[in-house]
Amino acid sequence: MKELILVKYGEMALKGLNKKTFEDMLIKNIKRRLKPLGHFQLTSAQSTTYITPLDEDIDLNEAADRVGKIFGIAAYCRACVCEKDFEDICNKSYEYLDEVLSSARTFKVNAKRSDKAFPMKSPEICMELGGKLLERFPNLTVDVKNPEVTVTVEIRDENAFVHAENIKGAGGLPVGSSGKALLLLSGGIDSPVAGYMMAKRGVHIAAIHYVSPPYTSDRAQLKVEQLCQKLTDYCGGIAFYCVPFTELQEAIKDHCPEEFFTIIMRRLMMEIAQRIAAKDNCLALITGESVGQVASQTMAAMVCTDAVCRIPVFRPCVGMDKTEIIEIARKIDTFDTSVLPYEDCCTVFTPRHPKVRPQLADIEKAQNSFDFEPLIQKAVENTEMKTFNFEDSF
Repeated sequence: MKELILVKYGEMALKGLNKKTFEDMLIKNIKRRLKPLGHFQLTSAQSTTYITPLDEDIDLNEAADRVGKIFGIAAYCRACVCEKDFEDICNKSYEYLDEVLSSARTFKVNAKRSDKAFPMKSPEICMELGGKLLERFPNLTVDVKNPEVTVTVEIRDENAFVHAENIKGAGGLPVGSSGKALLLLSGGIDSPVAGYMMAKRGVHIAAIHYVSPPYTSDRAQLKVEQLCQKLTDYCGGIAFYCVPFTELQEAIKDHCPEEFFTIIMRRLMMEIAQRIAAKDNCLALITGESVGQVASQTMAAMVCTDAVCRIPVFRPCVGMDKTEIIEIARKIDTFDTSVLPYEDCCTVFTPRHPKVRPQLADIEKAQNSFDFEPLIQKAVENTEMKTFNFEDSF
C-alpha cells in the first residue's frame, strides 16, 4: 500500500502573487530536513505539498516528526494513496485504517472533492463510505459533532487520499522568507524561545554569545552551544558567534558606577552584536527580554540599551510572563538545558543595587568616561564562529 505525507499551508496560502516564492522556500526547507532519511519526491498543488517516499526503507514516522517542526506548515498527515474509484477507496480504507477504527467507538467521514469530475459528490462519499465502515467495524457508531476518529477522503487531480488524522504543524512562515537576524543567546530560558518565535515568522537565525573566562567556564559555553543545536530542529542551520568579553567587563567594573554596570554591559553587547550582524548580513537583533522581568529589562533600561542600536531590536517575549515563556521552552525542548546551573557573563560583577529607572544622559556620561572602542574592536576581531546544523550532535 502506497503511503505519503500531505502538507497543508496556513497563512502562506494568502500570499497572493508572492505565494510561489514562499512555497519554493518551504519545499527547499523540507528537502533539506528530509535529505538524511532518503529520497523523496515533492510536488505541490492546491495549497498542499505531497511528500512521496521513493525508497522502501524510509522511516515515515521520523519523516513526519521532522515535517512537524518545519515552519510554514499549518497541518500535515500521513495518508494512503488510492485510485479515484470508490471501490478502491473503500478497500484501502478498510486496510489502512483498521488499527485506529478497531479501537475507536465513534467516527465520522469528511470528504473533500477538489476534482469535480469525480462522479460522487462530497455528501454522497461521506454517506456511502460511512455505511461501508459501519458494516466493516461493528464497534463503531456515528458521531458527527465529537467523534473519536475523523476519516477524511480527499479527491484530488491525480489520486484520492484517505487519512484519519490531521496533525497541527509548526505554523508560521518558511525560515528564510523574512530575512536574517542575530539572536543574543545568553544560556537562560528566554533567549532560545525568542529565537524560536522569530524563526516562526520566517527569520533565518544566527546566534551570538559572550564568554568571560575565567569568570565563566567551558561548561557554560557548551550549554549555550547545546541550546543552539536544539534550535536547529526548528530554525535550520545556525551560525554561532562566540565573543570574548572579559576585558570589557573588567573595564566596566574599573571605570563605571556600579549601579550602571548591567546597562552599560548590555549597550556594549549590542554594539558588538550589530557589528557582527553587519558582517553576516543580519538585518536586526533579537533578545529574550520581557518587560520588568529583571532590572535591566525595565522600559527605561531598554531605552538606554536601544540608544546605541542602529538596526532594529526584536523582543518577541516582551509582553509574556515567565510561565508562558517556560511553556514554550518545554515545548521546544530547551528548558532542561537552560536551567543547568552554569554561570554566564551576565552574572559577572552584578551590581548590588542596579538602577531600574536610568536616565540616558547619565548612562552615556558614565560610559563615555572611558574609551571602550579599542576593546570593542579587539572583541570583534577575536570572535570565533562555528556552524550548527540539525544533523549535528554532541
